[in-house]
Amino acid sequence: MNEEINLGIGFVTGRKNVCELINSYYNDILNQIEKYRKKINVTIFILYDTEYTETKEEEFYNLNIDVYNTAIKIEYITPGNIKEEINYIKQKYNLEEEKIKLFFGHGHAKGRNTLMYYALKNHIDYLLFWDDDEYPVACIKDDNSIIKWKKQDNVVKHIEYMEKENADITRGYYCGYISPIPYMNCDEIKEKSIEKFIQAIGNEVITWKLLKEKFEKDGGITFADEKIANGEGVFEQESINGIKFVLGSTLCLNLKHLEKIPAFYNPPGARGEDTFFSIALKDVKIMKVPLYHFHDGFLKYKEIMNGEEPKKLRVIKSSEKNIEKRFFKASQGWIKYKPLLMYILDSENYDKDIKEVYNNLTSSIEEINKLFDNTNFLTLVDDLKEYDDNVEKHYGEYLETNKIWNIIKNDIVKKQDF
Repeated sequence: MNEEINLGIGFVTGRKNVCELINSYYNDILNQIEKYRKKINVTIFILYDTEYTETKEEEFYNLNIDVYNTAIKIEYITPGNIKEEINYIKQKYNLEEEKIKLFFGHGHAKGRNTLMYYALKNHIDYLLFWDDDEYPVACIKDDNSIIKWKKQDNVVKHIEYMEKENADITRGYYCGYISPIPYMNCDEIKEKSIEKFIQAIGNEVITWKLLKEKFEKDGGITFADEKIANGEGVFEQESINGIKFVLGSTLCLNLKHLEKIPAFYNPPGARGEDTFFSIALKDVKIMKVPLYHFHDGFLKYKEIMNGEEPKKLRVIKSSEKNIEKRFFKASQGWIKYKPLLMYILDSENYDKDIKEVYNNLTSSIEEINKLFDNTNFLTLVDDLKEYDDNVEKHYGEYLETNKIWNIIKNDIVKKQDF
């Protein structure tokens, strides 16, 4: 008999629409795994945070009764579970609670670490991260600008190439609204200001050149490559300046190769958990697999989950309701992790490089602020200063987080005592 595979699908969420997502796609998951050559046991982990969008706890339990009656196992990770497990880790490994909380709990990075921990506890072989604003469909635009949609085998493709390539990590592609940066009209604001602002908050993945091309071509929308959407083409990811960058979703980890998997980290209140994870990847084999998630970054197309496929995708403008707040939160999350990113990549030239970030931000922020009525983007300068002042402290936390993870995972590998 073929060996069985234990697959974990992990959601780190603070939004109730995670239930709608699972209700919409659990049948697709079942159909995918039934076709695979080995038996796949699926556990969906839902780690929820009631404070992220002030969501009531009961709203995370609105799954259809049919979901519970399938072969899919649902495991909730509650705030109470996290408190109990922190105490367990504290006693088992004789660690300080303050240090454990760098690794474990709620938040972008801590949530993913916590999912890895619970996946190991449940003897999961492969852990697939799936964000609650992504749908397993590809939007394809033909030469006549007609959009068509194609369902994606977003689960078994990862397993297929994990096994075929003996990969450490697999990752898919994104289409739709990749970035929470809304369309910005250069007639309303000086392009040089936009460019400097993006240089200040961006990184190797988010650049003004790339954004401008997307704005000019399709209003900021990314369409899928039809060949990739059809399952053609797979290759090993190459590095950019020595780093193999991955994103936090459509990301699958081979927990049988645990020694290759670092911890996630982000400074308090910042983003960048996938970036700091990428930086810590050493001698890993990452396969890019041919599948897409449609990223509904502004939550404007939730009807896709009900099979309603729009014939057009519209430009999302900064003046729309809630877009301003979404963009500000993203910008704040990025500027807060920028100092640590620069410090890790080139500590010797950090002082010089961070001055350039200050210059780009301060020379552009007033023009950017004119686009928005209800949010003061000028506060980003204060955020940059605070996180610049604390960069060495955050670097120490980054190292400590991986030390904690190494203690836990090495013990698990050695003893397999869960």
